[in-house]
Amino acid sequence: MTGPSSRPPSPPFAEALAAGPVVLDGGLSNQLEADGHDLGDTLWSARLLAEEPDAVLRAHLAYYEAGAQVALTASYQATFEGFARRGTGPEEAAGLLRRSVALAREAAARAQAGGVTGPLYVAASVGPYGAMLADGSEYRGRYGLSVDALERFHRPRLEVLAAARPDVLALETVPDADEAQALLRAVRGLGVPAYLSFSVAGDRTRAGQPLAEAFAGAADADEVIAVGVNCCAPDDADRAVEIAARVTGKPVVVYPNSGETWDATARAWLGSPAFPADRVAGWVAAGARLIGGCCRVGPDTIAELAAALGR
Repeated sequence: MTGPSSRPPSPPFAEALAAGPVVLDGGLSNQLEADGHDLGDTLWSARLLAEEPDAVLRAHLAYYEAGAQVALTASYQATFEGFARRGTGPEEAAGLLRRSVALAREAAARAQAGGVTGPLYVAASVGPYGAMLADGSEYRGRYGLSVDALERFHRPRLEVLAAARPDVLALETVPDADEAQALLRAVRGLGVPAYLSFSVAGDRTRAGQPLAEAFAGAADADEVIAVGVNCCAPDDADRAVEIAARVTGKPVVVYPNSGETWDATARAWLGSPAFPADRVAGWVAAGARLIGGCCRVGPDTIAELAAALGR
């Protein structure tokens, strides 16, 4: 790792959003796969935190160099329970969670040393309970668990990630308003801001709740500095941005998939990529302040988004 940077500290993430828009990165997994790494594993990209951390660093660096101002860590599918199934104890698992933040920080330092200008940020990815199950239930929600049980699941991982001091906790791809409630409880008192992002279908969460109701739960949460959607069809993002801004009054985060469709049974992407970089102006006008891509969106598209936003 590099030593302390001589650059002035970046402004707090909430301030960056207020001055926004800010460019988020694209899909970490597809960048790792493009670099030749097999992610056919229940831990997905989190496996590389232990086995090939330099690969994760290079993927982050590719996005920073493409124009992303924020990198999402490789902790989306990293949980104590998931690591335990692979024989990794809690202390080592906590170390890997911390490493996910450190790798993104190191990538930011290298990008700036290589000439990338402006503040660069790290968002610690916190995926839903269904991501740990690795059976596609993250796109359905309704796990049969209470809000209390979901809070107990999420809190330990959030505590470790928060202690690693990312700029923001990314509560992402949340399919269910009940799980969002659990996450909002779990981030209280951690001392790190968070954003809450739902996975949606049409104007509803994946579990079927109206988006307006789902977003309303975050409106008064002081820890949550932005709300929005990710891992959804680009068409679904248009309406969701407007709803999120209207219901919460907070900056909106939006990072849809490429336009292809994930078949969880076949574990394959179907269709042709059609990520709409030309929609960026509309999202900004509707209240979006953190904009990027999710599955199947790579550095080339992020470079287009950055250019469209004048970054």
